[in-house]
Amino acid sequence: MAKSTPSSRQSTRVVQLRKGATVDMVRLTCPDAMQALKIAESFGTAVIDSDGIRDLHERLVTETADALGDGLGDKAMQIHLQRIVGAYVGSAHGAGQFYSRAVTEARDATAKAANDARDEDLDGPVGYDSAAQRKREFAADMGIQAHSLRMAAEGAVAAYVQVIGESWKPFDRPVEQPGRALDRKAAEAQISAFD
Repeated sequence: MAKSTPSSRQSTRVVQLRKGATVDMVRLTCPDAMQALKIAESFGTAVIDSDGIRDLHERLVTETADALGDGLGDKAMQIHLQRIVGAYVGSAHGAGQFYSRAVTEARDATAKAANDARDEDLDGPVGYDSAAQRKREFAADMGIQAHSLRMAAEGAVAAYVQVIGESWKPFDRPVEQPGRALDRKAAEAQISAFD
């Protein structure tokens, strides 16, 4: 039986990370204050108090940290706020992605409705909106919602900087691969048969 000699190369393990949403991703997908105002004016919806939402969420997270200050150490506070802010940012990013899809569908429906030769895209009966109009209104509603959540996320991120003293970054967690552990156990059992 041949003895195996240890390899000079060390085996490296590659760990895939699940990337979290960032504030920059939120800013790319959610309308800013000017765009939200334009949407509200064009569709006759309520004008959102963007600064008020941002300030309220900044105070909310800051006051929460103050209340927890005596009970949590620095690292525990950082981990807790990391998760809280991550929830706000993730929610805003999801809303922004949904808004982007709604805008695409509204544009597609509007372009199709402009083609006079398409019967299925004609306006509905008198007194009812066309499918394209409903999609535009839905996209407008989603835009206002995404903007509101963006402002909440930006307030939470600003509070994180105040409390922790550094910029917030999303936690990138390893991707779970349950099949790998089973494959590794099977390989170990097979290798042990050679001993």
